[in-house]
Amino acid sequence: MTEKIIKPKSGLKVLLKNETVFLIFIAIMIAFPFVLNIITGTGLNAGITKFWQGQLITFFIMAVFAMSYDLLIGYGGILSFGHAASFGGGAYAVALLLKHWAPNILSNYRITIGSINITEATVLLIVFVVVILVSVLIGLLFSATSIRLKGAYFAMLTLALGSAIHILSKATDFHQWTGADEGLHGVPVPVWLNPTQNRLTVYFIALGFLLLCYLVMKRMVNSPTGRVIVANRENEERMRMIGYNPVVYRTIAFLTASIFAGLAGALYAIWNTSATPSMTSAVTTINALIMTILGGMGTLVGPIIGAGIMQIIGQFFYTWFGARWPLVFGILFVLIVMFLPYGIIGTWRLRRSSIKNNIQTFFRLFSKK
Repeated sequence: MTEKIIKPKSGLKVLLKNETVFLIFIAIMIAFPFVLNIITGTGLNAGITKFWQGQLITFFIMAVFAMSYDLLIGYGGILSFGHAASFGGGAYAVALLLKHWAPNILSNYRITIGSINITEATVLLIVFVVVILVSVLIGLLFSATSIRLKGAYFAMLTLALGSAIHILSKATDFHQWTGADEGLHGVPVPVWLNPTQNRLTVYFIALGFLLLCYLVMKRMVNSPTGRVIVANRENEERMRMIGYNPVVYRTIAFLTASIFAGLAGALYAIWNTSATPSMTSAVTTINALIMTILGGMGTLVGPIIGAGIMQIIGQFFYTWFGARWPLVFGILFVLIVMFLPYGIIGTWRLRRSSIKNNIQTFFRLFSKK
């Protein structure tokens, strides 16, 4: 009797099977600038094509920020009102270093490998390492507050911490460095990262950033560590009884979410060539919460859809309704929460079978007629 040997599927095959819809979305986004250019004939770096590249760049970055918040609230069950501190921290870290430190290094030092000048690349690498370190410190700060406080008390404390960082970003004592209320504008970026001169390059960098962050976060939440974080959300006491330390896994959730938020903030500062106090405000955190709720908490794809609704549909609402567009968007948000209580993706996953059965029944009745 022969035994059938089952070979494990390769990682690429599993990725193509499980993430087909997301990869199709990425393919559409890759083709979008070229298709729009063919339709409009305005050029890849001009007119309506350039405008929509800018809108989508913002969408890609905010989608990563929303996904990082979903790691906290959706998978970790941690409601934080200070998540914008990581986003703004990453933005200010990049802006401060590129504005006050990088020009001196680039003008006085030269790093080469053979005949290749890698000074600019080295400076950028150092800048992003600092962004990660700043994000880790902010994540540890918020994680430390979760040791003794939970629920509404913890949420209020994160709001207080976030507000303190927001006030610090506006402090007049640091005006020469941060610009205080005005923010830090005119941040010098490399020519190939200049959003005005090389919009298409920044577009593909932001799209690649979204793809990479999604795959890394997906791998993280599906890992044993991610499963423990979710289980800790469901029943912390039981996890403690079977030998897991909830504080350790909450800290991991905070650090991971903070790092991704900080990187998103850094790219957002490069895209806008500025860092402003609004990036650290509670409103920015609330926007991430709204994006997560719209798409569905604990899904990762949901926050991407939520970011798309806020950025892309919000742009159409602004065009159609002018200054009244937040009212219209608020009505849309209320309707989605009422009729899709788990968000778009969350409700679909819960009611997928019943929705499919209803559609099949409708078509059967229609075909009989």
